[in-house]
Amino acid sequence: DKLTSFGSYVEEFWKNAYLAPDTSVVLNSNPYFLFEDDPDSKSQIQRASSLTFQSLRFAASVKNERMKPDDVKGATLCMEQFRSLFGSCRIPRDRKDVIKTHSDSDHVAVLYRNQFYYFRALWPKKEGEVKVAVDEEDIVEILETIVEDGKKQDWVELTEGAVGALTTLNRDQWALAREQLLNCSIGNTRALDIIDSALFVLVLDDYQPTDIHDAAANMLHGKHIIKETKHNDNNYHRKQQERYHQAGTCCNRWYDKLQLIVCSDGSAGINFEHSAVDGHTALRFASDIFAETVVTFAKSITKSIYTSRGCPLASMIDANVMRAAAVTKDSNSLDTHPKKIEFDVSRTLKDSIFFAETSLGDNIYANDTHILEFNKFGKSFIVQNRLSPDSLVQMSILIAYYRLYGKIVCAYEPVLTKRFFHGRTEAMRSTTAKAAQLCQIWTSATKTNEEKINALRESTQYHSKLVKEASEGKGIDRHLYALQCIAKKNVEKKRSPMPELFESEAWEALNHTVLSTSNCGNPALRLFGFGPVIPDGYGIGYIIKDSKIQYSISSKHRQTKRFAHALSQTLQEICDILKKPLRSQSMECHNNQVTSATTKTLGQRKVHWKMDYFMCGASSISGEAATKESRDEESSYSRKGKIDRKNSWRKAVPNFGETHVRIEI
Repeated sequence: DKLTSFGSYVEEFWKNAYLAPDTSVVLNSNPYFLFEDDPDSKSQIQRASSLTFQSLRFAASVKNERMKPDDVKGATLCMEQFRSLFGSCRIPRDRKDVIKTHSDSDHVAVLYRNQFYYFRALWPKKEGEVKVAVDEEDIVEILETIVEDGKKQDWVELTEGAVGALTTLNRDQWALAREQLLNCSIGNTRALDIIDSALFVLVLDDYQPTDIHDAAANMLHGKHIIKETKHNDNNYHRKQQERYHQAGTCCNRWYDKLQLIVCSDGSAGINFEHSAVDGHTALRFASDIFAETVVTFAKSITKSIYTSRGCPLASMIDANVMRAAAVTKDSNSLDTHPKKIEFDVSRTLKDSIFFAETSLGDNIYANDTHILEFNKFGKSFIVQNRLSPDSLVQMSILIAYYRLYGKIVCAYEPVLTKRFFHGRTEAMRSTTAKAAQLCQIWTSATKTNEEKINALRESTQYHSKLVKEASEGKGIDRHLYALQCIAKKNVEKKRSPMPELFESEAWEALNHTVLSTSNCGNPALRLFGFGPVIPDGYGIGYIIKDSKIQYSISSKHRQTKRFAHALSQTLQEICDILKKPLRSQSMECHNNQVTSATTKTLGQRKVHWKMDYFMCGASSISGEAATKESRDEESSYSRKGKIDRKNSWRKAVPNFGETHVRIEI
């Protein structure tokens, strides 16, 4: 029933916002995650099998509805998006795409060197439960078989038939190419059905990233590598087209689905289709499967200790495994052997694949991705200074842009609204009047540190207030967007003219998002990122950890690295100005009780010595004389030790990062 299928009147319009645009999903829609390194160094196949196995367990728990519901501060969140995480595919259509979800999906598609394979991995639901049909060792054997077969074919021929490249086209072009692919043969129809209905696509990249920037770019859009082709073929058409061929990973993708990507060095990540699933949902999936690999590693360490009663570490994922290989072969058995997916690709389609690859190459070269990993402070330091971590990061981005360009521009941050039925996100506009004032004050050479800190506190507090309102459904962006969509329909049907608001300069400025940002991550991820939403914008994904902040910054034809430098400079200034929170540890003589002090005789007086170490923003040594007779000696000492007579030992001179030694006399 259409009336009950939507959580609110906004939902239909928001889905169309993803599915209606004709632009390619690469760099324009699909975000990426890059996992932290595996705790147990693994080869590509081992890492891929480990993550795939845990992904299958996660998929089974979703199908069995055994997942622990998400909650934020005690509020249970809507879990509807998880139904679209597995077995879903974005299908290109003329004018508007559709999302098709296969609830009975039981297999995994595998991409290696532009070739498709698949294997069945879940049992059909029986007695109300879906079970996993393969374990890690089974998957290792399956992937080894796939890799062995995948290396047999010539790379140039593989590039020529790289059907995955078609998913990088603009959607109308991809819809046309897909129809041509379906019309070539019945086999192609079957092949597309297998890929579309797969739980997810496991991508094995025959490539090792050179550094963290390269690793991020590979997860976002693949690697573009051109090599010269040596051909003996006299066919002029082929000779002209294949003088150079694509040898990178950018065609080894299927961007219309959830992709689990593993490189040849074992580094891994996720690239996901965004129209039905938001970052928070994909993050739960990524977090759980990574955590399970850590738990499995921990259990392997302690298995000799907990032999009788088992390791006490609990699993995050509730799913049972029944290996198909261990089941007696009969009519109820499950075939989990890998099978190759073959496409019948006509000359016309080969041309389309070639043009898709060259167009993608232009987009990749036009895009620049740079990583900033700031290690001087993180969430702990910010919270101890009584500031909101997310709000501070948002302000750092605005300040960095202002100091580089001298402009206040529109910034966007999505805020989770999954506490509501079918809730997704609300837009938070970080560029407030207080944020603009902060940018001007912070970059001013005449403003004091106190004024800068006050402006930072005011702007972050106001930002946090607006974020809270947005999360409670009190935002206005999605509401206004839905009203604009309704107004367009009324204009098309000649019912009423377009309201002035939606044709105003203010509305145009509000929707020209130069800084598109998002906070999505936890210790399972090293990076999270996406492309800019407008040609002159930046796409900035960030993860705030306890002791570091990681940014993935992308732009088209802009100074991405220079912007990252301005951002790093801003964070360093914040680090220098804010004080490290006061923490005290006392050092006593080992011969005395904790409450006593060592007593020494100094001339005619008795002086009590006690030393404390303060990890705070101070480098002074301060003290106070015990008797009037000691003032002459104190004056001599104060010249060396900088004693503060007025405020005794409690006052510290701000000097970030050093140790405050207190001597009490």
